[in-house]
Amino acid sequence: MGKTTPCKIPLLFQSKLLCFSLLYLATTLFFALRNSLSPSQCGFKDPPFDPIQTPLFTYPHSYGEHKYALPARRSSCSSSVLFSDYKVVFKEIQDLCGNSSAFPPVLKYMQGNADSFGGNFGTKKRIAYFDHQNDILELPCGFFKKFPISDSDRTAMENCHGVVVVSAIFNNHDKIRQPRGLGSKTLETVCFFMFVDDTTLKGLEHHHLIYEKSNEFKIGAWRIVKVSSKNLYENPAMNGVIPKYLVHRLFPNSKFSIWVDAKLQLTADPLLLIHALVVSENVDMAISKHPFFIHTMEEAMATARWKKWRDVNALLMQMETYCENGLQPWSSNKLPYPSDVPDSALMLRKHGLRSNLFSCLMFSELEAFNPRDQLAFAYVRDNMSPKLKLNMFEEQVFEDIAVEYRHSLKRVGIGANDEGSKASNSKGTKRASHELLFINGSSCSSCQNYLLKMWGS
Repeated sequence: MGKTTPCKIPLLFQSKLLCFSLLYLATTLFFALRNSLSPSQCGFKDPPFDPIQTPLFTYPHSYGEHKYALPARRSSCSSSVLFSDYKVVFKEIQDLCGNSSAFPPVLKYMQGNADSFGGNFGTKKRIAYFDHQNDILELPCGFFKKFPISDSDRTAMENCHGVVVVSAIFNNHDKIRQPRGLGSKTLETVCFFMFVDDTTLKGLEHHHLIYEKSNEFKIGAWRIVKVSSKNLYENPAMNGVIPKYLVHRLFPNSKFSIWVDAKLQLTADPLLLIHALVVSENVDMAISKHPFFIHTMEEAMATARWKKWRDVNALLMQMETYCENGLQPWSSNKLPYPSDVPDSALMLRKHGLRSNLFSCLMFSELEAFNPRDQLAFAYVRDNMSPKLKLNMFEEQVFEDIAVEYRHSLKRVGIGANDEGSKASNSKGTKRASHELLFINGSSCSSCQNYLLKMWGS
């Protein structure tokens, strides 16, 4: 009889430590490969529903809509936003929008003609409208000039019932980016409107995204609305403020709105966002906190330091005016407002008395001074009555629902670091610096108490 030969284990697997190391290496390589192929860089981060997978629009390579994305400041695979089931949200939003009693017509707007779109009211006149206790009182809210768009676009805007997503590109300063993560019924029920001027329109024609002879323009989800800015503001940024803050007037039948700066790409469904950040929180408006600043004066200093607005005299006058009329640094006394400085690139609103009042008052302040809306934000919010119910969410939420890009195109006809104001182009305008603007007490005497409180002196 032959001798039985025992089965030998290969030398490679005789060491338990070596086997464990190989298993660990294989597992690590698997997850590394999975994460590298995942757009979100997260292994198991799945949406709460099946979003539309097909591209909404195919751009020519020359357009470069995905160039210059800014990296997120925080990396997390756990979502900071809790979304409800898409079908449940869809039905709830539809029911809300169909309930007229939830959105009563509560504001009356001043009519008439003026030299500027917003009426250009003085300080005392603007302040007089902050306390809105009389529903009969007519409120100035723009449109003292006709908003120059086509009749077909105006009709489409009036026919937008429910939720509208709005953005704008003036002076060809950004790219049109398609929203991602949309639910199967969102495009049928949510309106997407992009406002552009002649300069931007020519850029779109250059890349063959639209054709000049068309009566209506559409690029993917976005309906493109041409705005003739000849009779509006010289500053393109101020023209962009019109759809940003007067969305409730441009879309009089809409119930909710989302403003998306053109530098952003929305990556979450608008219905889910409205439900999670506005409806579930029972607020009038939702906006992100600024990642670095909590005091208005900090933002004003940065505006001067980085030359976001170069007219130092205008900035001084604005801050003096606000300090004289009650602007205070943020403190715990302002809770539940957690900050005085927002990141206003993304704003979600329920169209009602408080949010519409806030938007109208903000627009008047921006016309009076400059389109840097972070400077007027706390001044309007804190002084208005009735008080705005506000959800100022964390920066991580912002990064989870949108991708931010750099402004990818040079502006036409104005300085590269300028907001394009008429004042900033004048020869006598001083370039602002934070030392000149705020350290010199005699230059900003009304804000001395503000600064002492802010610095804890």
